[in-house]
Amino acid sequence: MYKSPAGAAAILAQYRETLGLWPVAHSQGWIDTDLGDTFVIRSGPEDAPPVLLLHGSQSNSASWMRQVECWARAFRLYAVDLPGEAGLSAAVRPALDSDAHARWLEQVLDGLGLARASLVGVSLGGWVALDFALRRPRRVAALALLGPSGIGRQKAFLLRAAPWLLLGRWGRRRVRDMVLGPLPRQLPPAEQALVRLIEVIDRHFLPRLARIPRFSDAQLQGLAIPLLVILGGRDVLLDSLDSQRRLQRCVPRAQVRLLVDKPHYVGDQSLPVLAFLNAALEDSNGAL
Repeated sequence: MYKSPAGAAAILAQYRETLGLWPVAHSQGWIDTDLGDTFVIRSGPEDAPPVLLLHGSQSNSASWMRQVECWARAFRLYAVDLPGEAGLSAAVRPALDSDAHARWLEQVLDGLGLARASLVGVSLGGWVALDFALRRPRRVAALALLGPSGIGRQKAFLLRAAPWLLLGRWGRRRVRDMVLGPLPRQLPPAEQALVRLIEVIDRHFLPRLARIPRFSDAQLQGLAIPLLVILGGRDVLLDSLDSQRRLQRCVPRAQVRLLVDKPHYVGDQSLPVLAFLNAALEDSNGAL
């Protein structure tokens, strides 16, 4: 996962520094699972409806720092570091075409004392959330997915990015901009820390190379959980139009938004996700 022990130390040091800028009151801890310790950041009122946040590949829970201030007013948030990624959870990568990630997330919920929760996932975290909802539907109240893997076709981006990566720091920045979009010149301190963290991860972390399994039409058609999916029309990693078509065909009740000018990272979608989670909660309460 890491290119060297020194690189791992650099990433984790920058991660801890960035978490020092977490914008709301919170606590940190670990949950014991079959895949090892799982790092979780808790925010928001303890008696509020629970929401798990699942970040993407080559990332960690610091990626949620833009959103938690908005969501923590109404929900109890649990930002979970995925195993095998650039965070503080165990450095293991179980096979994606197995029950391993669903079993892991079930154990995380059990460790948190949660019978059921809503899930918000981005990219690989969106795949993990959707996989869990399909395998353990009774444990999921609602799903909000931002640029999720596993629905539309995965593009051969590594081939396109390889020449840029040979150009050192400038090339890595160019690849980052293709995936995340260009950064504004002026950033607040927390955003600057996030950029430094991304740059350290780019230098010292080995990404997953295996193709992420795509869910079948039959699997998607069986999804009865409230679903919001937000896609970027300029996604260089995933075919967003394919994702949109499949979701509209297989999950017609889903809310699917294609933001034509957005890259893989669709930007801060705090308000649309908040509105969706609130509506799903109201519908659930009304059905009781």
